[in-house]
Amino acid sequence: MLFDSSVRRDLARSFAATLVVILTIVITMFLIRTLGQAAGGVVAPQDVALLLGFTAAGHLATMLCLSMFVAVVVTLGRMYRDSEMVIWFASGVGLSRFVRPVLWMALPIVLVVAASMLVVWPWVNQQSAELRDRYTQRSDLSRVAPGVFQSSADGRRVFFVERESPDGINARNVFILTRDKDQESVISARSGRLETEGDTRYLVLEQGQRNQSDTQSGEHVISRFEHYRLQTEDERVRRAEARPPKATPTLELIRTPTAANQGELVWRLGLTLASFNILLLGIALSATNPRRPGNWNLVFALLAFIVYLNLVTLSQNWVAQGRFSMGGALVGLHGGVFVLALLLLWWREHGTTFSLFRRGARTAAR
Repeated sequence: MLFDSSVRRDLARSFAATLVVILTIVITMFLIRTLGQAAGGVVAPQDVALLLGFTAAGHLATMLCLSMFVAVVVTLGRMYRDSEMVIWFASGVGLSRFVRPVLWMALPIVLVVAASMLVVWPWVNQQSAELRDRYTQRSDLSRVAPGVFQSSADGRRVFFVERESPDGINARNVFILTRDKDQESVISARSGRLETEGDTRYLVLEQGQRNQSDTQSGEHVISRFEHYRLQTEDERVRRAEARPPKATPTLELIRTPTAANQGELVWRLGLTLASFNILLLGIALSATNPRRPGNWNLVFALLAFIVYLNLVTLSQNWVAQGRFSMGGALVGLHGGVFVLALLLLWWREHGTTFSLFRRGARTAAR
């Protein structure tokens, strides 16, 4: 009991400190990227904080996995350097005995990782996509400021409004330049207003004229109108079947086993399984020689974590491309890492003993 409680306490402290550092670094990086997107007109400036929260929640599982892995390697590595491991080994406690307290400490975190990947991840991606689409696909007239020439979202139209009503719906002295292939038209009207039908919005112009010209033949057509209706935005309701796999709920991915959906399932289930395997890898890779300065075991452990995470992403792409089946990718990658971690644990615990036994046998033979 004393052994388990002391190990869990040290791991919990190290995990909390590591998570705070990683969370700070990741949020700072995402904040800089989101601010750049807002400056470039990709997202609305007022949605920066909301998008930052969605992004942090979506990557919470990866941050938790990395924090657990670093906590295990750092804590056990410190015990090696402080010769605490020598005391435990001399007391009959092997390295495999550390598996139980590590798993008990990390069990709630693994459950949070599973919930984050299976439930939070698709919801966050869906909300982020809706925020971006709502801003980038906003109506053309909403881009217009009085006295300023402004282009539309697709760049085919240029708007100019001399005056605008306080409600933002009606406008006076409207000018619109439209280019479409070989046609160019200039529309001017005394007033205009917005009308909505279903999911489509229209700009209704009154008392104006339209000058249309063909850039190839040079023909001009001038027409006057009392009322002119112009579509300003297309239907922008995101259909369920048009959602990308990463924004689709897990149950829908299971019900629709396409290659892309199975690839997304490999990512979600793979990161959940990886959160368990990295604990065993962390225990096996934490061994260090107290006589050697530096902390090279942490560097090698981080490289192993990066390779493992990249293999999870690679397996997702291979399954989405139809090269491997979902079951084969999950069992092959994560089952192989699990066996490798067990072999490393066995070697760390028994390899030194066997080496000393063989060395003693050779000395006795001489």
